[in-house]
Amino acid sequence: MSNILIIQGHPDGSVRHFCHALADAYAEGATEGGHEVSRLDLSQIEFPLLQSQAEQEGGAVPPAIAEAQTLIAAAQHVVVVFPLWLGDMPALVKGFFEQALRPGFAYSQKGNPMSPGLLKGRSMRIVITMGMPGWYYRLVYGAHSLKAMRIGMFGYVGFRPVRASIVGNVAGKDAAPHDAWLAEMRKLGRLAR
Repeated sequence: MSNILIIQGHPDGSVRHFCHALADAYAEGATEGGHEVSRLDLSQIEFPLLQSQAEQEGGAVPPAIAEAQTLIAAAQHVVVVFPLWLGDMPALVKGFFEQALRPGFAYSQKGNPMSPGLLKGRSMRIVITMGMPGWYYRLVYGAHSLKAMRIGMFGYVGFRPVRASIVGNVAGKDAAPHDAWLAEMRKLGRLAR
């Protein structure tokens, strides 16, 4: 059984979005599968944005980020759920990972791009929701933001494998695709994938 951390990255915590339902479905499946589940809702924590490289490399780690780092360090599998905004992750999610994935915690302080990330031994699933069809994001956008996350962010710090679920047409009125995605998340949760 695995220790799973689900990071809910929808910036709007005032109402429920499909991101919340997907995270809940994954958590339900993981619990059914006997896995230990921790959750972190980024809209509910406060942290400042980093303003300089010096701050990122040696500044004080805010308490909420230190707590998040503890959850990440304890996890064997991390699931990140967020909506696609302007072709990428929302600023809240980017700001969180800039704070959390600091040198000394996520990668070597020497900054050698060839050194292994300090979070190796963990797997990840990125779940991205979007209004456009998933195939359009892959074909027209080339899924560039997802590629950058897989390689330049999460792969760099050691997550392997980094799998993805691209959930398109979330604004559609037809409930069948939504139900299918919720079932898929439950299944992935049971398998810790």
